[in-house]
This record gives sequence, structure tokens and C-alpha cells, in this order.
Amino acid sequence: MTVVGFLDFIAEIRGFSGREKTQRIEETIERCVLSDVRFQTISTLSKGFKQRVCFAQSIIHDPEYLIMDEPTDGLDPNQKHEVRGMIRDMAKTKTIILSTHILEEVDAVCTRAIIIAGGKIVADDTPDGLRTRSSVHGALCFTVQKDLGKETLAGLERMSEVKAVETLPESKDGKVMVRVYPTDPLSPPADKVMHYFLENNVALESFVVENGRLDQVFRAITTSGSGEGKNE
Repeated sequence: MTVVGFLDFIAEIRGFSGREKTQRIEETIERCVLSDVRFQTISTLSKGFKQRVCFAQSIIHDPEYLIMDEPTDGLDPNQKHEVRGMIRDMAKTKTIILSTHILEEVDAVCTRAIIIAGGKIVADDTPDGLRTRSSVHGALCFTVQKDLGKETLAGLERMSEVKAVETLPESKDGKVMVRVYPTDPLSPPADKVMHYFLENNVALESFVVENGRLDQVFRAITTSGSGEGKNE
């Protein structure tokens, strides 16, 4: 079947006919960016376009809710970008539920994340809220040359705003990354640490404040207690 032929078939199944059916098909083709392949047979489409056709048939009747299972699985980066854009656009007028293990997808499109482990809900928060549970949330990471003195690190550890300092393995180019864990992750002392480096003539290659990692939070939540080994 061609794309337009398939959508015509689906529209009839949904009870549309005449002018309303034609309008639904045209609006859906435009919304899912299928105009260029509307007369192409579905079997000849790329996986990305096939995903769009799936979206099109599922929204042609304008449902209030939409449930998707890993909608960008197997797509290339450009296709993922396009599909996620469609999901965000549809989410303005619908409730969309995604079932996925791809945390990048959660980060890209979700406003709420529920983690299920062992058949039970073990977390229900926004992606940003979940990140605050990460052990590196609020940590200050900076890259310097490997000759950073021990006394310089000791000076960081003596700051009341710093809980711990961790030196990560040396990279191939002779640089090292140092991670500073703040006493209060919600208020990392970035300005004070930066000023300290300037005072001690330490040249920084990079300096970032970590937001936290969803994959780390996911592993911590789903591999503890009864949820271990079973997660969604």
C-alpha cells in the first residue's frame, strides 16, 4: 500500500468519510512530514519514514492519549531528531506515554519520568528532579595539566563548601580531570573554586557543573532491593 492509500484505509476504519476523511488525511500527512513520500509504497520507505507512518495512523482520529514503545529505537541521529520533534509538538495537545529504556529519549522529550522495578513504581519525578539523586549532581569538574600540585588539591579540600575532591584517571594527552563534590549540591561553589584557581595560577582546560546523570540514578534505583534485575 502507498502511504496515502494506507491512511485512507485507516481513516475509513476510524469512521471518517467524504470531506472530513480527506481533511484528516491531509492534516496528518502534513503534521508527520510525509508529503514527499505520500505516493510511495510503505515497504520501500526507510525506517524513519515507516515510524512516521505509524505515528500518522495512530493520530489520524486525534486521540486524547497516545502510548508509544521506544519510538526512536534503531533510528539514525537525524531521524531521532525529527521524531522527537513530532512527539514534542503532539504533546502540546495530548498526553503521551513512552515506554523506553533509552534515557537519552527521556531527557529529550519527557516532562515526567516514572521508573518501574520489580513490578512496582520506585520513582516518579521530572527528569531534572531525578538528576538531583545522582551522586555527581552539583559536582564541579575541571580539566588541568597533570602537574597540578597536591597542595593545590589540599587547599580545595579545606574549603567549607567542599565535601570531597576526586582525581580521575589521566587522559592520553597528559591531562587530568578533577571532580569537586560540594557540601550543598544545590549551591555548588563554582565562583569560589574558580577564584581559587586564579589565585594559584592554575590554567584550566575546561570547567563544568554537572547536572547529574539519569543512567546513574536508574541503576541505583533499579538494582537495589526487590527491583534488582527487573526494570522498565
